[in-house]
Amino acid sequence: MTNRITVNPQIHFGKPCVAGTRIPVQDVLELVQEGLPFAEIVRDYHPDLTADDIRACIQYAREIIAAEDLHVSVS
Repeated sequence: MTNRITVNPQIHFGKPCVAGTRIPVQDVLELVQEGLPFAEIVRDYHPDLTADDIRACIQYAREIIAAEDLHVSVS
């Protein structure tokens, strides 16, 4: 599913975007965070997307977090 997300240094300064669009993953995630249903995101904000594109954005974010090393200090 993550083949739906691309990173191109020439588009949005290399921020991950939905493949074939200039829609940043971050923008999609912000709409999801607001609690908007996928159908509403597609209808009202990004008609070029599909529900699978939105799911791919969420999966991409999950994979980035899973791969990230966290360094926690105890005070």
